Amino acid sequence: MDEQNPTLYPLGLRLAGRRTVVVGGGPVAARRTGGLLAAGAHVTVVAPFVCEDLAEHVAQGAVTWVRREYLTGDLDGAWVVHTATGDRAVDALVAQDAEADRILCVTAGDAAAGTAWVPAVARTTLAGETDGDGSPAEVVVAVNAGRDPRRAQRVRDAVAAALAAGDLPLRRVRPAGPQPDADVRPLGRVALVGGGPGHLGLITARGRRLLAEADVVVVDRLGPRGLLAELGDDVVVVDVGKTPGHHPVPQDEINAILVHHALAGRSVVRLKGGDPYVFGRGGEELAACEEHRIPVEVVPGVTSAVSVPAAVGIPVTHRGVSRGFTVLTGHEDVGTVPAAPDHTVVLLMGVSRLAETAAALVAAGRSPATPVAVVEDGYGPRQRATVGTLATIADRAREAGVRPPAVTVVGDVVRLSPAWAAHTG
Repeated sequence: MDEQNPTLYPLGLRLAGRRTVVVGGGPVAARRTGGLLAAGAHVTVVAPFVCEDLAEHVAQGAVTWVRREYLTGDLDGAWVVHTATGDRAVDALVAQDAEADRILCVTAGDAAAGTAWVPAVARTTLAGETDGDGSPAEVVVAVNAGRDPRRAQRVRDAVAAALAAGDLPLRRVRPAGPQPDADVRPLGRVALVGGGPGHLGLITARGRRLLAEADVVVVDRLGPRGLLAELGDDVVVVDVGKTPGHHPVPQDEINAILVHHALAGRSVVRLKGGDPYVFGRGGEELAACEEHRIPVEVVPGVTSAVSVPAAVGIPVTHRGVSRGFTVLTGHEDVGTVPAAPDHTVVLLMGVSRLAETAAALVAAGRSPATPVAVVEDGYGPRQRATVGTLATIADRAREAGVRPPAVTVVGDVVRLSPAWAAHTG
């Protein structure tokens, strides 16, 4: 090994309750002091004058201020010293004394003169998790980049952003540590995550982050299932997908699955298509978890009621065309919907009842000539729009072989879509 350019040995230090010294009273010294205080260290600042931020720490009693120039002996009993005086001679003396007393020393003015370096640090708190001592669990990213602090900061920020977005694995693998009562398992948590209409890029950053932390994922048929390939091999995936007329896992059993895994101390994500509260029965799942006092987080999703029509160029509202919209399932009574031509109706599911639904809308006052679009597999490989009117859409859908999943849009906004222009052109 080249003794002039040795390999850096990365190390995390527990400084809580231990004496540390900061020499200098300027902004750099203030930043170093803030970091040490956050770690729980007992901090002594040696400087004839201190900046405003340091003065505030002194006023609060958070640090001990020795109001004079540095003297040999000020490091007695210290574990770590940071020197940031701006005076090379003073910093060199501090480094020399630290070396003699075997104290790790960080020198702000000349990194090569010290025995330790401060990396660029980012902390990512893990939702709902605690360490063995009960403190919030976190992932700490520390980057050293060849004594180039700006490069280190950029790399740190990029890694932190990837962690926040769930692009990097965050799930705990090792238990948090011994619990006060070994016979009592820590309570897990449940996140009801709206995955959007199926496109992998349309899940929220929060939803993706929770997926990266999950021990168990309970997934719907219409959720963004491509994300499952990114999960670790030891993540439990429970498929509770439903198809029209076929519900192999009843809702009560889905609720029980969520409760069972959370009571076993696991982090559970209920990955749903669209939004959990838009015909997603998220409210029932929330109530089941709350009944057992399980912490629950609801993460909204991009609902297919709006996004799937948008995928084929249909806005559910448009100035001068539609002032509002109603979202129903195709199984509900559509006769209660306003029959005004400037009110859009969006139907989720119900392809098999399209003829009955169209007839009910006409009976409720809609013109038989009202435009209709049925959008299949929004954002999926089969995406297409079949258009017609209330008088013709059932026959057109049957001829085209339309099949679920599909969203039906009724109203003049359909005229704005490329599919309508092709149909009428």
